[in-house]
Amino acid sequence: MKRRDFIHSTALSSAFIGLGGLSLSSFESAETKHLTVLHTNDVHSYIDPFPSTHPKNPNMGGVARRAALIESIRKENPNVLLLDAGDIFQGTPYFNYFGGEIEFKLMSMMQYDLATLGNHDFDNGIEGLYAQLPNANFEFVSANYDFKNTILNGHVKPYKIFNKAGIKVGVFGLGIELDGLVGKKNYKETIYNDPFSVSQDMARILKHEQKCDLVICLSHLGYKYKDDPEKFCDTKLATTTKDIDLIIGGHTHTFLDKPSVLKNLEGKDILVNQVGCYGINLGRIDFYFKKNTSVASGKSIIV
Repeated sequence: MKRRDFIHSTALSSAFIGLGGLSLSSFESAETKHLTVLHTNDVHSYIDPFPSTHPKNPNMGGVARRAALIESIRKENPNVLLLDAGDIFQGTPYFNYFGGEIEFKLMSMMQYDLATLGNHDFDNGIEGLYAQLPNANFEFVSANYDFKNTILNGHVKPYKIFNKAGIKVGVFGLGIELDGLVGKKNYKETIYNDPFSVSQDMARILKHEQKCDLVICLSHLGYKYKDDPEKFCDTKLATTTKDIDLIIGGHTHTFLDKPSVLKNLEGKDILVNQVGCYGINLGRIDFYFKKNTSVASGKSIIV
């Protein structure tokens, strides 16, 4: 199969998005700096592409194709952050037989930079997740899961800061409440803290104390819940908080062709994106920074 037959880009955002909330004081020159954020969510152990006879996703997905796509984008722009919003585990026999080893090793080969935890990442218990960490050459962040009384204590940080070509990027994680989704014996003494208040602490620390130019939330809260409009989700997080520039989401398997552009608590633009499930799509968001100005564009790439 020719590469063009299985990699199809959906339409770009109709216009570049001006992000007035970004702090750009660290840029002294007129040079434009370009950062590409690539992301996945809810891959659920789908290593192979769907078969050509699949009724919904024929010939789509697959780790090898995603890896080739990521490599080609890195050749375009070396300033890439590759992130995952959780539920790496559970969904195919690869997980049943190998317990997450293959998933973490392949993500390491693709040079993922960071991931957060989804509820299904606890399906082999907290011990099963811990046992696979040596296979991950990337870190995990979750700011509202408190692991202090578990074996994951110290292995999952609330946030991580990256410096890409002079662009300071702070990324923190948020997880969904495990009670009701995961058996207590699987998450043990993990404490779930309110994601709303935690997110504001994280955003303040990253934007104002650490002086990050870009603040990203890796969320496994879900994009939106039509059957439960009061449930806290990514769109509520976006509109009721400040100092977050991008929310990369998971959990609800929501396919967005391009990021939603919402207004935060201060009326500034915030991007919210999610790219479905099973590795069918790769999210791409490009940020262009220049002193006192910044713009972004995003799309979902079908693999």
